[in-house]
This record gives sequence, C-alpha cells and structure tokens, in this order.
Amino acid sequence: LYEAAATIFYTPGQVTRGAAHVRDAIDLKRMMILVWFAVFPAMFWGMYNVGLQTLPALHKLYGAEQLQQVIANNWHYSVAQWLGVSFSADAGWLSMMTLGAVFFLPIYITVFIVGGFWEVLFAIVRKHEINEGFFVTSILFALIVPPTLPLWQAALGISFGVVIAKEIFGGTGRNFLNPALAGRAFLFFAYPAQISGDLVWTAADGFSGATPLSQ
Repeated sequence: LYEAAATIFYTPGQVTRGAAHVRDAIDLKRMMILVWFAVFPAMFWGMYNVGLQTLPALHKLYGAEQLQQVIANNWHYSVAQWLGVSFSADAGWLSMMTLGAVFFLPIYITVFIVGGFWEVLFAIVRKHEINEGFFVTSILFALIVPPTLPLWQAALGISFGVVIAKEIFGGTGRNFLNPALAGRAFLFFAYPAQISGDLVWTAADGFSGATPLSQ
C-alpha cells in the first residue's frame, strides 16, 4: 500500500539494466493515470446529460404536486434538492450537472472502493505491486451502467469484472476480457430489469381509415 501511494507522486528508483528494454519517461502506471484523466471530459458530459434528460422528463410525466412527491420518495432527488438543484423546467446547466453527479458519483465511489479492494487483495496475495489499470476500469464501468442502477448491483458487477474477467487470468496485461464490459455483460444477463428496463413501451399513436386509392 505504501508503494502504491508513493509511486503515484514519485518515479520508482529501480530501472531495467538489460539491453532488450526500451526506457521511457512514462511507465505503465503513468500511462494508466493519463488514460484515467482522459476519460474525465466524458464523465463530466455524462453527468450533465443525465440532468439534461431527467429534468424535462420529470415535467412531462408529473404535475407540480406529483413532482414534489416524487422528489420526496427518491433519495437521489432529495439529495439534489438539498444541494440546491432547481427542478424547474428552465433549470440551468449547473443544476443539470449537480443532478447528474448525484446519480453518477455514488455508483463510481462504490465501484472504486469495491474494485479497489479486490485489486489490493490480489496484489497482497501474489506479492505484486498495485497496478493503476483499475482507475480506468472503474470509471469506464461506472459510465456504461444506467445511472439508476442499485449500488449493490454495481458492486457485484465490478467484482465479477475484476475477479473473474481479470485477476484469475493473471491481472493487468494477461486478461483476454475487458473487465468493465464483462461486468456489464454479467449484470445484463443476471439483472436485465435494472439494465434494460421492464416497462411496456408505449406504442406510437395511429389511426385507421380508407386508403388513398379507395377514395
């Protein structure tokens, strides 16, 4: 654990001596951190888009009185309201971003803690250094699951992805499955209602009448 924290801020002093190795200023640890940072714009846009899609949908589905009941009965909306999110039809971008963060961050924090636990556990058992590849896996997994996914399912999905799809094959660089996609595939088949929804789709409005040729 000390080595994992120290190498985030400092470059390891040990370098290869053999002639067959290419030496560069960037190593696997730094590369994974850069990829993690590179996904941040998509993460911020995802949070904004959740708010952008949610607020208009709430106003289309519920009236003013019903909307207050929905907010009171949903902890996401209650926390967002406590943080000052405006649920009006003309809410600004900051309210949309905050509402999206209320949905996204609990999932990401859960995924990061649970997946990080498995990474540390396997590193201790194998006596290997902790690899930062999980930084990328955690944020990708959190971005590809629905924002309304229960937290316990998020923990179960990332556990499957890290343990079954990655660690049992040897860890970073030895797995042939993508841990984030494998975790989502597991949730898709195990809990399809929370991934794809189980509500009956409303059919498009239609009408019947004489065809133009018969008139």
